[in-house]
Amino acid sequence: MPQPLAGLVVLDLTHVLAGPFASMTLADLGARVIKVERPGTGDDTRTFPPFKSGKSAYFAAINHGKASIALDLKAENDRATFERLVARADIILENYRPGVMEKLGYGWDDLSSRFPRLIYGAVSGFGHTGPDAKRPAYDMVVQARGGVMSITGEAGREPVRVGASIGDIVAGMYLAQGVLAALYDRERTGRGRKIDISMLDSQLAILEHAVAITSVTGKPPGPTGARHPSIAPFETFHASDGLFVIAAGNDKLFEKLCLALMLPIADDPRFATNAARCENARLLKRLIEAVTLENTRSYWIQKLTAAGIPNAPIQNIDQVMHDPQILARNMVVDVLDRNGRKAFVAAGNPIKISGVEDRSSRGPAPDLDGNRGEILRWLDGE
Repeated sequence: MPQPLAGLVVLDLTHVLAGPFASMTLADLGARVIKVERPGTGDDTRTFPPFKSGKSAYFAAINHGKASIALDLKAENDRATFERLVARADIILENYRPGVMEKLGYGWDDLSSRFPRLIYGAVSGFGHTGPDAKRPAYDMVVQARGGVMSITGEAGREPVRVGASIGDIVAGMYLAQGVLAALYDRERTGRGRKIDISMLDSQLAILEHAVAITSVTGKPPGPTGARHPSIAPFETFHASDGLFVIAAGNDKLFEKLCLALMLPIADDPRFATNAARCENARLLKRLIEAVTLENTRSYWIQKLTAAGIPNAPIQNIDQVMHDPQILARNMVVDVLDRNGRKAFVAAGNPIKISGVEDRSSRGPAPDLDGNRGEILRWLDGE
């Protein structure tokens, strides 16, 4: 069975992370992605460390399996090539500041009138409308303004950014979702759509409990470290040799936890309901740790797993990349070079679809303008 998006062509004018993450998702689902890069420099992430044999592992992790052509969209000959590409494309993605594509003559209104089936995906810091639409932004800017940093970290300490660039990545995920919805709509209507994704909007969209708490109490929550503010026990706990996680997300699981720990508090009014446990979370943590400190993390993980209680070790990235469950799900893949040899390692595709091959390797990350000849021959029908 072919990949779900086989035969679709994506022109990817995006750079750094949000847009390239979206186009990577589409490429993993079978689309042909052609990166249109700036001559001379290309995507900024080509200069991001770490490097192997002079090439950026960061760039390769997000841009594997794509093709590259360098075009100056202000130069007449390159504009002609670009327009030939647009005529063959199903989807165009861009993450320029709002107004830039319009000045070039390639905004949504310009392109949709000429190519009515074209799907136009745009991702920017603040979206294409609103008073701050033209302000620049990066991941940390939207993590800060979008509230994520205000609930991340330890209580009483300075806010911190989430370690992964979720300002970019979440926006890229929403962009891919929007493109897929527009593809479905095009099947019904025959017309493309514009998808306008704001990184700031995307941060608000993932705040879940923080929005609920603020809307009901009128008081915004602050950081709670590893503890969930609306579920208990749902945080880290000390064993004799370090920390691990217990996530007893309902009353039944709490009862099982009490049995596994031989802790007779399941019927205690202070802990009998989730709301009561949240009110007494600090006391509950002390009572649980009085037991868990008596044995090792591996002991408790084995015991709680046998009892059906969600738990986990706290793994570093190397441990995650060697986790048997991760490996069984093909979530660590090889990125090949042009000779078919392993060059880099990247995260696999988390979207598993029945009947579709989940490949264990990916095509090479493109050299800047490295696919020009191939792309031009394709345009010429060769």
